[in-house]
Amino acid sequence: MSGTAIRAVLFDLDGTILDTAPDLATCANAMLERIGRAPLPESQIRDYIGKGVQNLVARSLEATGGVGAVDSAHALEVFERLYLEGLAVRTRPYPGVVEGMETLARAGIAMGCVTNKAARFTVPLLERTGLMRFMGVVVSGDTVANKKPHPEPMLHAVAKLGVQPREAIMVGDSRNDVDSARAAGCPVVVVPYGYREGLPVEALGADAVVATVEEAARSITMDA
Repeated sequence: MSGTAIRAVLFDLDGTILDTAPDLATCANAMLERIGRAPLPESQIRDYIGKGVQNLVARSLEATGGVGAVDSAHALEVFERLYLEGLAVRTRPYPGVVEGMETLARAGIAMGCVTNKAARFTVPLLERTGLMRFMGVVVSGDTVANKKPHPEPMLHAVAKLGVQPREAIMVGDSRNDVDSARAAGCPVVVVPYGYREGLPVEALGADAVVATVEEAARSITMDA
């Protein structure tokens, strides 16, 4: 996947290693109901995932009658409270994620998670789904000053893992992941599932598309 030996793998969270859409959609619709708005299809809410919960709430409001200053602040507060209570009810790792991470761990390749989701959601999600044990670093949306697509989250992660950007491959599912990795100097691959805001996977501009995290892990360890 890269001309340089890969010593670390960075994973996006939502849509790459965890299918969080069912719980996000449930909480978004519960929030909409509480403020007197109609629910949205889960498939539509999936397209709002990937740039943080503030964006998800704002787009949900836009789709159900518009955003007002008071509405948005109250809606975000309601959503975050609901999501903290129900963030790991139906959320599960995608097929091949645990197997892929186990393959990487056996090969001695470091791993980290780089997400735009706030740490108060990220850490419990990784713990409750059993993936935290693989992570040498977790960079959440509030860990550093900037979020993806800025390079800072990636650069922070590789520094913590003690590798150079070119030695760390990003596995993601969105343009945010690709743009952040490119800006940081990391190679990047994407999975064909996940949350791409309606973009075709070929339009993301990654180095490759991998069917699963397990497939990515086999390729990386073969090249290592």
